Amino acid sequence: MVAIGSLLFCDACGSLLPRVTVGEDNDMVKCDDCFQYTKDTSAKVITSKSKPSAFPSALRSKHSEVQAVNAEDLQVEAVISKDCPDCGRSEMFYHTKQLRSADEGTTVFYRCECGYKETQNN
Repeated sequence: MVAIGSLLFCDACGSLLPRVTVGEDNDMVKCDDCFQYTKDTSAKVITSKSKPSAFPSALRSKHSEVQAVNAEDLQVEAVISKDCPDCGRSEMFYHTKQLRSADEGTTVFYRCECGYKETQNN
């Protein structure tokens, strides 16, 4: 049975050390890069704990107040110089969405203040 411990790093050069010890009664590991010996501490169990008070209360309150965001609230329209075929206005609002597969172009949605809507596949 093999116990999985922490990773060992060389004290001299910082390289990852092999999992093989040098001798049967020796607890030293030899670095393959700089050939220095480092004590094998892979059998040590390291446990870390943190208190709830270790995190800022503002962060904790934000985490507990997660709210759902409506996708339409994030929609932002830009203005483009395009004549509306319905009312003749020279500017229209537009936004794009990726509705088809990733290797296909986006779909452009145009909207005029008069209520006219148009789509174009790129």
